[in-house]
Amino acid sequence: MAFDNQLIAIIGLGYVGLPLAVEFGKTRSVLGFDINQIRVNELKKYEDKTLEVTSNDLKLAKFLEYTSDMGQLKDAKIFIVTVPTPIDKANRPDLMPLISASSTVGKALKKGDIVIYESTVYPGCTEEICVPILEKHSGFKFNLDFFCGYSPERINPGDKVNTLTKIKKITSGSTPEAAIAVDELYNSIITAGTYKAANIKVAEAAKVIENTQRDLNIALVNELSVLFNRLDIDTIDVLEAAGTKWNFLPFRPGMVGGHCIGVDPYYLTHKAEEVGYHPQIIAAGRRMNDNMARYAARNVIRLMLRNGIDVAKSRVGVMGITFKENCPDIRNSKVVDLIKEFEAWGVSVVVVDPYADAEEVMDEYGLKLSAMDDLQGVDSLVVAVGHKAYRDMELTKLKKMLKSDKPVLADLKALYDRHEASALGLTLFRF
Repeated sequence: MAFDNQLIAIIGLGYVGLPLAVEFGKTRSVLGFDINQIRVNELKKYEDKTLEVTSNDLKLAKFLEYTSDMGQLKDAKIFIVTVPTPIDKANRPDLMPLISASSTVGKALKKGDIVIYESTVYPGCTEEICVPILEKHSGFKFNLDFFCGYSPERINPGDKVNTLTKIKKITSGSTPEAAIAVDELYNSIITAGTYKAANIKVAEAAKVIENTQRDLNIALVNELSVLFNRLDIDTIDVLEAAGTKWNFLPFRPGMVGGHCIGVDPYYLTHKAEEVGYHPQIIAAGRRMNDNMARYAARNVIRLMLRNGIDVAKSRVGVMGITFKENCPDIRNSKVVDLIKEFEAWGVSVVVVDPYADAEEVMDEYGLKLSAMDDLQGVDSLVVAVGHKAYRDMELTKLKKMLKSDKPVLADLKALYDRHEASALGLTLFRF
């Protein structure tokens, strides 16, 4: 089984699919498919609003074409599915994008084709959910007429150091021959090399536990920060002291959002409950991390009340709404939970972010993004995201925005010196 010089179709051109399409498109024919025509038009003009790929990189992908026309997929021999796998309001896996993409690919399948999934799922999802859809729409038989692979994405949005080609890639296939073909395909672009997993389920499980492990480590330091706050100990001071030991893991407390760490554990717990096991530690970590936004808002409100600020008549500035620094991605942003908590107390919230798209924020969360100048005269400030612009900002500049005699500054990413904040008359809160 060999797929040299065969057309690759990448299904989904977001944070994961576009960098992949660009890398393959530098040396071989690639069709980038997305159902969003606006996104396709944008990429044809060498523009990427996710900021994952530069205009120059898009121009270097000489063999990459973009389309929203499903009919063009019939020319492909290799299909790589990179659609989102979110959760619903009840924190259950929402597989609709994956199901829809599988239906689209199934209608374009030909004998001998291979379908590779990169979307994060629970162990068994590819073969239990996706394969039957491919069979239904193609009329072909799995592992006889077509084959599958699974190679989980490891993209870190906003990271310009650990990029696609520099991160070792897990690969797998539905037959030994398919596994070799998938591994060779990715080895052609991944300079860091590949790791061939025993089977598709192992590859799926490996991916989902990567982020579950990070989630639990952050949950631990979040719980410690709640404890240390009651003991009047600065958590960052404690972590820096403990970090002098060579094997201490450098996790920091904070809100855990985004489409990976804040989502993937729910996929694993869903599958666990399907087989009759109710996970304790994973679920506890999720509860801890999901509560941190409300915990932060309530502590800011407590300090404002203590400082004599009329909370119900106050204006609070929130700096940052993306789920992580220096990145425009707003999916599953926990800053939104923090804002809602403030609003429940009657606070007027002014939200700014130099990276987020105002229209997208309004469509997704019903929140208006304001200009930085609109923060003038707020009663308190919450620096919720560690954007470089905020990291480089002087505390004296933040102080000038505040009108209260005893304003509260919530430095949720520990960007500023707490002693300087105190000297400026700021009541500081940080995790």
